Amino acid sequence: MAEQVATQRFTRHQLLTAIYAALIAFLTYACVFAYRKPFTVAVFDGISFWGVPYQTLLIISQGIGYMLSKFYGIKLISELKRIGRWRTSALLIGIAWLALLLFALVPPPYGMIFLLINGFALGFMWGVVFSYAEGRRATDFIGAAMAVSFIFAGGFTRAVAIFLRDTWNVPEQWLGFATGLVFLIPLIVFTILIERIPPPDKLDEQERTVRQPMDKEKRRQLIKKFKWGLIAVTVTYLFLTILRDIRDNFMANMWNELGYGKKPAIFTSTETITSIIILVMMSLLVIMRNNFKAFKVIHWIIIAGFVLAGLSSVLFLYGEIDGATWMQLTGLGLYMGYIPFNCVFFERMIATFKIAGNVGFLIYIADAFGYLGSMTVMLSKEIFRVQLNWVSFFSIAVVIFSVVGVAATILSLIYFKNKYTSIDSQTM
Repeated sequence: MAEQVATQRFTRHQLLTAIYAALIAFLTYACVFAYRKPFTVAVFDGISFWGVPYQTLLIISQGIGYMLSKFYGIKLISELKRIGRWRTSALLIGIAWLALLLFALVPPPYGMIFLLINGFALGFMWGVVFSYAEGRRATDFIGAAMAVSFIFAGGFTRAVAIFLRDTWNVPEQWLGFATGLVFLIPLIVFTILIERIPPPDKLDEQERTVRQPMDKEKRRQLIKKFKWGLIAVTVTYLFLTILRDIRDNFMANMWNELGYGKKPAIFTSTETITSIIILVMMSLLVIMRNNFKAFKVIHWIIIAGFVLAGLSSVLFLYGEIDGATWMQLTGLGLYMGYIPFNCVFFERMIATFKIAGNVGFLIYIADAFGYLGSMTVMLSKEIFRVQLNWVSFFSIAVVIFSVVGVAATILSLIYFKNKYTSIDSQTM
């Protein structure tokens, strides 16, 4: 299966299209995040039900909704057609924002119902937005820009929520809806602009294959062909999702425990640094025209991310680095592993093996089980009354899961190398 690598350079028009698509995808998904994460800055002190803090119950409720959308999204996103995507986006965001309004209006604990609905609606948005980016020679760059948006947006939208709380005295239960209001007009503008991104051209299709909706039979055939590799990948992503979700959902709690709770700018500054590093790292993959070589490099980036996160946590636990440095390095390491799965891993896999399908199907398989694992860990912590603060719980989990993540990623690399060699020998 000797890969025919296109040698045509990017024209000025193609470069401008890639930059435009990357910028708009970044801004669009950053706005989407304003409807998902800002409510987590509200700690709801003193409110608990069934012995569990209300904040934790809300985060778990939204996470369950998000997880359910990933399982349903395996079908929905894989069958998504290009025409009418903006209507799908408008409907999903509308439902999510309405859920935040109802959350603000109802007393605890009934807000859990509407956070679950909010999570379910927003869980489809990644697949919708990424469908504008996939199947291009510049997808590595565009997808990286889009993927780092939720690193940056996670901190930025929380900072906006804190500003609304501290400056405008917005009550905690209204922070989600109010932050969504701030981002409403920008989101409408960027949704219009993302619809104007030109479709992949002939050179894109030659190098990255034509992307198309997948019916049930096509999905079944793909899973059968790459079953063991997809299992290894899903295990890897499961651990990354667990760690990333704990850090993202309880970031405010951890910064408070570390003594930085009164510095809202730290949310943006640390995540912005991580965003820039990851964007540069992922974007450089665009110069690797050989899809299989790029696919292997992505595996090594994920392994390096696990190692960085694990080692920095060990150093923190032994008091060799401070809390701020640990949060920065751990975040960078986890996103080195997490981001590739959301923008380039499956993109290069499809291009390497000439798969007739789309990235959304594979992303949502990994996402579904990733969020299942994340919800299981958070529920277990509460059900079994694990008495650890979030900093202790997270730092220990990073060390353990990093070891397993490295092993699973190495198994994935070995599997896909053997698969590629086998197919290559059959076609020679």
